[in-house]
Formats: sequence, C-alpha cells, structure tokens
Amino acid sequence: MRNSPNRRPVIGIIGNMNLLNESYPVHAGGTMNSQAVADVAGGLPIIIPSDPHFVSVAELLELCDGFLLTGGRPNVHPSEYGEAETPAHGDFDRCRDAITLPLVRACVERGQPFLGICRGFQEVNVAMGGTLYPEIRDLPGRMNHRMPPDGTIEEKFALRHVVKFTEGGVFAGLMGAGEVMTNTLHGQGICRPGARVVIDGHAPDGTPEAIYIKDAPGFTLSVQWHPEWNAANDPVSRPLFTAFGAAAAAWAAGERPALRAMAGA
Repeated sequence: MRNSPNRRPVIGIIGNMNLLNESYPVHAGGTMNSQAVADVAGGLPIIIPSDPHFVSVAELLELCDGFLLTGGRPNVHPSEYGEAETPAHGDFDRCRDAITLPLVRACVERGQPFLGICRGFQEVNVAMGGTLYPEIRDLPGRMNHRMPPDGTIEEKFALRHVVKFTEGGVFAGLMGAGEVMTNTLHGQGICRPGARVVIDGHAPDGTPEAIYIKDAPGFTLSVQWHPEWNAANDPVSRPLFTAFGAAAAAWAAGERPALRAMAGA
C-alpha cells in the first residue's frame, strides 16, 4: 500500500543508456547503487529509464520519495550551461539531461530529497545554473581524477585522496570529521558553481567534491566521488546513505519540508 506506515521509501535510481553486447540498448543501473539504497538507506530501489519518451518529471515526483542521481559515462551536454560542444566534452546522453535537470530543480523547490553522485553531482550544479570543466586533469595543478584504466574493481574504487570539508559545515557535521578519504572516478568537475550551490568540500588540488543547495528545504547533498562502493562498511559512505534514507522515509511519511519552510517553521 502506498500509504502503509511499514513500507520502504521508494528511491528512483536514475538509469543510464547502455549497449548490451554492443547492439542491444538497455536502461541500466549499477548493482552497487541498488544495494546501497536497499541495505544502507533502507529504501526500495527502482531503476528509472531516464528518457522523457517513457517517463515525465511530474510522474517521477509522484512515484518516488527520493532520487539517487547516479554516475555515468556520458556527460551533461555543454549547451545546458551555455557552451559549445567540443571533443573534450566526451559522450552525451541528452535524454538523461532532459529528465534530471528539471527533476533536480523541482526537488529543490519541493523539498523532495535527492543524493547526487559523480555525474549526478555535476547535474545538480548545471541544473542550478553552474558550469563544468570538460577535463579536470588538463587544468594546471590538478590531479588525474579519472578511474584507473586497469586493475580489479577493488583497485579502481580504492580510496585515492582526501576531501577536506568546510569547518562547521554540513558535511563535517554529518561525517563527524573535518576530512575523509574517498575514491575518485571522474573526468569533469565544477567550474562555476550554480546559484545557491554551496561547495562544502574540496580535494587537495582544489577540485570541488561535496555540495548542497543553500536554503533548500530538503536533502540536497551531492558528492563527486562514488559512495555506493562498499557503502554498508565504509565510514564515509554509510552516514551519507543513512541520512539520505532518513530524508526519503520522512517524505514517504508525508512530511513536506517546503510547506514548513513557507510557514516559517
């Protein structure tokens, strides 16, 4: 039952378009995303086909209690932040852009929770009017944040650098620490933060790694790393997914932060 007090909050996991065996198109979501949602956030994971031909933002807002904006190989198209496409921008998924960008803006307004990861982190910034660098490793003084090309999955998702949080900030409070170790598997990153986007954590080379939306009534945390890896055991991933799950459970229970904010509560 939709209104059952015992049901798990429904978490829409934004899927990616992939080719199975190089010929069969599929909408897919990494198993570790579903596992983190189910086992740590306590939610019911639902993979969303991110294509406006199949679903609308309005339908998703009614169906789901929260959203996991996942990582993905294609990048946000630069036209979404006023720039021309170049080879450095890589591959794109315009259908996903058409779903996630308005979805983020709607969630911010409504107070409906979302957690952004990697591409999802970048989508949040673009949705709020920000811009992206096409390739972080080409910038002076920046490290290579991309996934290692070789090795086991454990080696690719291994912890690789520190993220330092703003003293007294949202992430420091959530983690109970001023800095943490994270993995890193991304090529692009924030250039100019969007309106109300608060950069709350940085890598040692200055790359933004943790953000939230200022004065948003709901849960809007996003990270540039991949916390879905080993989420049940990692001391950084677990509190992030636990807090996200609690926010989604509150939404499922009928709590509406936007209404409280408008009432001055």
